[in-house]
Amino acid sequence: THTHWILFMFLLTLQRVAPGGEAGVWPMPRKMSEGSERYALHPQGFSFRYGRDSSAQLGCSVLDAAFRRYFALCFPENTVETDRLSVSAGHGELTANTVWGALRGESHFRDLIIRLSRNLFLKIEDFPRFQYRGILLDTSRHFLPVRTILKTLDVMAYNKFNVLHWHVVDDPSFPYQSQSFPDLSNKGAFHPQSHVYTQADIRKMVSHARLRGIRIIPEFDSPGHTQSWGKGQPGLLTPCYKGLHPSGTFGPVNPTLSTNYNFMGRLLKEVSTLFPDPYIHLGGDEVDFSCWKSNPDVRMFMKKMGFGTDYGKLGSLYFKNMMNIIETLNKTSVVWQDVFDYHSSPKSLDVVEVWKAGCYMCEVRRVTAAGVRVILASPWYLDQPGPTHEWSRFYTVRPLAFTGTEHQKRLLIGGEVCLWGEYVDGTNLAPLLWPRASAAAERLWSDEAQTSSVSQAYPRLAAFRCKLLRRGVQAQPLFVGHCKHEYEDL
Repeated sequence: THTHWILFMFLLTLQRVAPGGEAGVWPMPRKMSEGSERYALHPQGFSFRYGRDSSAQLGCSVLDAAFRRYFALCFPENTVETDRLSVSAGHGELTANTVWGALRGESHFRDLIIRLSRNLFLKIEDFPRFQYRGILLDTSRHFLPVRTILKTLDVMAYNKFNVLHWHVVDDPSFPYQSQSFPDLSNKGAFHPQSHVYTQADIRKMVSHARLRGIRIIPEFDSPGHTQSWGKGQPGLLTPCYKGLHPSGTFGPVNPTLSTNYNFMGRLLKEVSTLFPDPYIHLGGDEVDFSCWKSNPDVRMFMKKMGFGTDYGKLGSLYFKNMMNIIETLNKTSVVWQDVFDYHSSPKSLDVVEVWKAGCYMCEVRRVTAAGVRVILASPWYLDQPGPTHEWSRFYTVRPLAFTGTEHQKRLLIGGEVCLWGEYVDGTNLAPLLWPRASAAAERLWSDEAQTSSVSQAYPRLAAFRCKLLRRGVQAQPLFVGHCKHEYEDL
């Protein structure tokens, strides 16, 4: 396809200042060169304007909103996303081959401006290492207020993350408010009014994310992790048996009933209209087969299908049906690695997310050898045991350090930081996420050879953390030290 270059001008009033100072740019750009002269910017003489020959002009909602947002961030007192930024006396220019690349380039400009007395690098050329750079938030274990998610999207943009993987529902609660099935949240949410995400809430989040170059991928995990679903959808879950009699407990979604696939089809069709992203995450992790094994109707179905006692085949059948539903919605399905491990035709899967500890690179190798795309999450589980301040273990990950062909390496489309919600709510999400997630952000965006040193990264990340504090983000400290303005906005 023909590339349309986007060009807009930073019209500046600049005054020369002495060299020195720290830009604290994060993630590290591919190329960044300094001129021999530095300039201070004044808000009275600064504006963003589209270049005369730019394919994007006034009325481009993404960039118009970004101009307003970044001006306020630059002056607080008052794709392949390739971008090139250059600044000289009285004039600045940014070119990009997509709107999203222009967004990333503007963020470079914003990051280089700290105060009017600080210094400005003159030229940056940049593009991301991986196309998928995600963060997972879990809103079932604890409900996260909409404002908390919106703020997280802002900080994701500062870090050049471009995907929010929203694990919407799980065993503890079902906060998604469905128009087609209102009892799911009426009976499954922690509270049917205060602890739900309305469809208006979701549209607001999707719009907020889009203006920051971020996709939102919803996850409705099944057939396991569905206890909250069963409260509002009778017949969905499998009755567990103790001997010849029902035990009164329920297991995963009952995969033997056509009515359950009809329900899933209607629910996911509604979800697909709210979330424009081409991906929908279907989950599939940690399915406990014991309840299926105990149920006489399921056992009879297994015999009829010729599955013997291999309940992985039953799980495989369930996901074959679920992926057919997603295909009819013109969406691409993402599943956890468990589905790949027991699926009868793993090559038919679209995208697999590798999450288990241990030899996760072995799993990446197996999945890519089958020709399936991979998202890597295993090394970036922020809730795993270990010192919470140890950001460097997330920084030293080498995503492509697995044995495989160049084609296999290209099938690793990116990675994801996971912050599960057992011990996370709106009161502590920001310090648990930032700046540890920032370490993964640089690994997913920047050139690995240029960013292999923890000691060299530390001062930049510390300076970036100070920027986050100044923007009102309660990012936790990296180590002993202080920020000049650390308590201004807290």
